[in-house]
Amino acid sequence: MYESILKPIFFKFDPEKVHDFVGSIGETLGNFSLGRRLVAAFCRYEHPALQTTVRGIHFANPIGLGAGFDKEVHLTKIMPSVGFGFMEVGAITHLPYEGNSGKRLARLPKDQSLIVYYGLKNEGADAVERKMQSLSVSDFQQAANARAFPIGINIAKTNRADIKGDKSVEDYALTYRQLAQYFSYVTLNISCPNAADGCTFQNPWMLDSLLVAIAKEKKYGPVFLKISSHLTIKEVDDILAVVEKYNKNIQLIDGFVVANLSKRRDILNLRSSAEQLNAIPEGGISGRPMRDLSTNIVRHIYEKTKGKYTLIGLGGVFTAEDAYEKIKAGASLVQMVTGLIYGGPMAVKRINKGLVRLLKQDGYRNISEAVGTEIKDRCGILKPLSAA
Repeated sequence: MYESILKPIFFKFDPEKVHDFVGSIGETLGNFSLGRRLVAAFCRYEHPALQTTVRGIHFANPIGLGAGFDKEVHLTKIMPSVGFGFMEVGAITHLPYEGNSGKRLARLPKDQSLIVYYGLKNEGADAVERKMQSLSVSDFQQAANARAFPIGINIAKTNRADIKGDKSVEDYALTYRQLAQYFSYVTLNISCPNAADGCTFQNPWMLDSLLVAIAKEKKYGPVFLKISSHLTIKEVDDILAVVEKYNKNIQLIDGFVVANLSKRRDILNLRSSAEQLNAIPEGGISGRPMRDLSTNIVRHIYEKTKGKYTLIGLGGVFTAEDAYEKIKAGASLVQMVTGLIYGGPMAVKRINKGLVRLLKQDGYRNISEAVGTEIKDRCGILKPLSAA
């Protein structure tokens, strides 16, 4: 129905308006148990081989909704029914921000991609805290524990030109201090390509100053860094070196979300026309063109650190094969955003069913056994179980 009827209709209208419309429907369905059950009947797929525990958190399956889809924490009640194993809300900043002006979202169908230029639009930390305080246990699942559906929060710097330098660090720390306690994990978004001042915290000395501040805060759960997809190997290694500095005495950073949008259109081999690309010339690219870039960084970090860090693979996940590739390269969990927009709500079910098929094909009993096997097998460390 989505592919043949809904998607052609949706793609005739402005993508941001469609996104807001679909979000409002999801929020409404999530507010009622009947709506949640109805969606789950069509979309949810469960299998013991998909269950995994990462950093002490149980996941029903490894497929999560990436940050950027639910910017203002409206969809936490419905996403378990859609079939996700977890979700990440945000990015959330300390102060509310209305986002960049003008056109902020465009489709690139030939590339199965989006141009994104929201500019960290969100309601701010105070509004998110009020929402999280009001959620009841039954809002997530019919389980007795609200943590049965892990929800992470993506934290970024308030997108204002006057917040820079030490003020940027303080901005991150304030949001972390206020909201970390309400979520299963925290992702520090150090790589947003659409900030007003053009700066990211991937620069080693800026990252160092940020981690100094975060190290002073109480740690409630795992903390991840979200990095860019177009980093060079040296830039990735520089980030790892800074993280290692703070992980000598305590485990401050537990892993990485790989990877964020890219503005490096010159390296993405895009097939869309110049007219389509110029619809939002400043925006970051998501979706299919990001697949190999993000997987390559997952592979490098996993191999260089010998699997020390938990990796969440993001970028170009449309099929079970896309997700499995990232898992075998070293990702314990996988996120998708653009794949949901192009594939519809049944995409999660298709991916999870496909993962079970791929696991059986390779002789693995559980998804955790497949993590990093591409590297382990190449190094002769681990051989998969016989399919028999």
